[in-house]
Amino acid sequence: MSIAQHLQNAWQRQAKWLIVLRPLSCLYRFGFLLNQQRYQLGLKKSYLAPVPVMVIGNITVGGSGKTPLLIQLVKYLQAKQIRVAVISRGYGGRGPFPVLLQSDSLPEIVGDEPCQIVQATAVAMAVGPNRQANIELLLQHGTYDLIISDDGLQHWALQRQLEWIVLDNQRGLGNQKLLPEGYLREPPSRLQHSTVIEHAQAPTQALNMHLAVAAPYLLQTIPNQPAQFDATLHYCALVGIGFPQRFYQTLRQMGVSQFQPHEFPDHHEYVLEDLDFATGLQIITTEKDAVKLKALLQHYPDFKRPIWVVPVTAVLSDACYMLLNQQLQQLGIGID
Repeated sequence: MSIAQHLQNAWQRQAKWLIVLRPLSCLYRFGFLLNQQRYQLGLKKSYLAPVPVMVIGNITVGGSGKTPLLIQLVKYLQAKQIRVAVISRGYGGRGPFPVLLQSDSLPEIVGDEPCQIVQATAVAMAVGPNRQANIELLLQHGTYDLIISDDGLQHWALQRQLEWIVLDNQRGLGNQKLLPEGYLREPPSRLQHSTVIEHAQAPTQALNMHLAVAAPYLLQTIPNQPAQFDATLHYCALVGIGFPQRFYQTLRQMGVSQFQPHEFPDHHEYVLEDLDFATGLQIITTEKDAVKLKALLQHYPDFKRPIWVVPVTAVLSDACYMLLNQQLQQLGIGID
């Protein structure tokens, strides 16, 4: 198990030994606040795009449901005839950057989450560590009413008009400590200055979302393989996301009670050996992982072990859409 996975497990348990990392957390806090202050004082320049920018992010390390939320918002805006585009850091991709995504872009080049977003929405999207370069590349090829930044909440070099923070109430804020003693990227006080969307099955706030699960589908075509998913079978749960426990909970809610967890680091770049389980069981995985597995299997057409993909959709409360409409209208973006 990697150091990152050990830390993830310790954060989840709120292990007492994490206190030994407090000096590093204090150093992280000092560096973070110093960097933020330099932008606030104008000692470091930030970029103001000619198009309104909305950042969707979180203050925690690991999955919070941010990507499904972004996908749902893009679909909503597209349905309302809003010209929307997306930018992303492209974590896990090797570039070259910046790059405009295509429907057949490879995750090892542009990152897994950007591929997932474009495949789900066909939205115009630019990827690279320089957000300004991403926006300028988009504007060279189109005209947009709104640009959504996938993550980048802590990227002060990019000015933004809207911020939505996804807070998963299953994980909460943990021990409320900054990295690496806890899994917070920013202090909890950060939530007071942005729109907070509660990710919960039983929400306590008006602004909330949850993930609805659809029927699993086969990633590849296999002769004589039933296309109907059978929840009573025993599976290998292949997962490389920030918070794998959420996927296991989803499986149980689907009635899949027998599965062997096979965890990999977030944004893991799969190789064929990662799928070589001695058990011979069928595989079940997330849509995010499926993006990389699909690209991998293009090189191995003889791989015949069934891989089932569990699709999820973000379901937002009416209050989220009402607030979004109000915020966009304040920016001069009308929604019918």
